[in-house]
Amino acid sequence: MPYYVYILRCKDGSYYTGHAKNVKRRVKQHIKGQGARYTRMHETEKIVYVEEFNSRSEAMKREREIKALSHNKKQRLASLYDKTSAQ
Repeated sequence: MPYYVYILRCKDGSYYTGHAKNVKRRVKQHIKGQGARYTRMHETEKIVYVEEFNSRSEAMKREREIKALSHNKKQRLASLYDKTSAQ
């Protein structure tokens, strides 16, 4: 079963990065306040990026890479994803 890395944009303009088997279910948890502490303090606006991996370890590695990016680089990643998912 695949794992996914996702980026959420919060209502204050910040980004949250996580990984999950079921992104839709996990995002619902974040919205309900049942996700990470960060998203309880920074209300989730929408999902802006998703990437699929074959294993949890690959997804976790990519999650760490994305978390190390600057805000502007996360913004660019989200905008590139938005362009490719619109096609």
